[in-house]
Amino acid sequence: MSSPPRAWAEVNLTALDHNLSLAATQSGQSVMAVLKAGAYGHGLIEVARHLDREELSFFGVASVFEARKIKTANISQRIYLLGATIANEREEVVANSWVPCLSTFEEIDHFAQICNEKRTPFPTIAAHLTLDTGMGRGGFLPSQIGDVLDYLSRPENRCIKLEGIGSHLPSADEDPAFTRVQIQQFDDLMSSIKGHPLFESALPTPHLFNSAGLLDYTSTTTQLVRPGLMLYGVSPLPHWQNKLQPVMTLKSRVSLIRSLPAGHGISYGRSTILEKETRVATIGIGYGDGVPRAISGQGAHVLIAGKRAPLLGRVTMDQIMADVSELPDCTVGDEVEIFGPNLLVHQVAEWAKTIPWEVLTGITPRVARIYQSQTDVLPH
Repeated sequence: MSSPPRAWAEVNLTALDHNLSLAATQSGQSVMAVLKAGAYGHGLIEVARHLDREELSFFGVASVFEARKIKTANISQRIYLLGATIANEREEVVANSWVPCLSTFEEIDHFAQICNEKRTPFPTIAAHLTLDTGMGRGGFLPSQIGDVLDYLSRPENRCIKLEGIGSHLPSADEDPAFTRVQIQQFDDLMSSIKGHPLFESALPTPHLFNSAGLLDYTSTTTQLVRPGLMLYGVSPLPHWQNKLQPVMTLKSRVSLIRSLPAGHGISYGRSTILEKETRVATIGIGYGDGVPRAISGQGAHVLIAGKRAPLLGRVTMDQIMADVSELPDCTVGDEVEIFGPNLLVHQVAEWAKTIPWEVLTGITPRVARIYQSQTDVLPH
């Protein structure tokens, strides 16, 4: 007989479906579901299996490692590699028909070489071009687009089938003016290459919008969106949060309750000294589970039975302490919400002076994931 988990994350798959539907409806475009970083900490394989039944264009992942994990799980969606590949990964990419994004002529040369040397069983490879319109992380500069298309038109490179052209918005949640200029530049560029001989009938699929982009902006050319954070019910734009449903609820339990006298220190460094007799609850979760240590001393709280319990002292590796003096009914075994629909991960990120992306992806493997929908509960 196994005991219940000490710390766990409830993953609401029905909420995931709702957020995906909003992304498709709001954008009116096809969707690449971004599942990198373990589906933002929610569980790569479980989320991929759930979304495998949807009509999506791609699953977007960060690396060959993530692509391989999805392939091993016999998931059928096409895989798009969001970052550049290195030389010793590319033969595996071609063999598995994963779709790379191309940022350099060297990548083009190497992928073409692999395809031309091994005409069977994979004589061609589908790929996308990445344009750097302001992110500075990878891609061809807009001024290079004509030369790149000419290069792909060479006979030795025609084994690369150009399916898409993408770029990325670095500031859609922070700088609307720059973002609008960036979108216009991208749209103008897509319009300018329509007549290139490389395109026999139609342009490759243009794509630009992340979560913030698809929620708040429009484009005249894009046909594919790449939602990430919003799929998991967290909006990069505050005015959209009430339209989304948080997918993860991080929980633990009260493991101990004690009354401590005034003058008693709490946690490492004794950064908190009690000013009065205090009922202190010890909770079985800490930074070893992904609770940011940086929320210590920032006015953070957790929820017990829907009521606030202020944190005391520093977050430790395995435990946190909270003041439950105002919660007379609190008892050992009570569930504690660290974040979720009632205490948004945005708030935890603000206390930690970081971003929700980092908090979600920082939830460690020792936190059990429990997958829930309207009809079932699936333990991990």
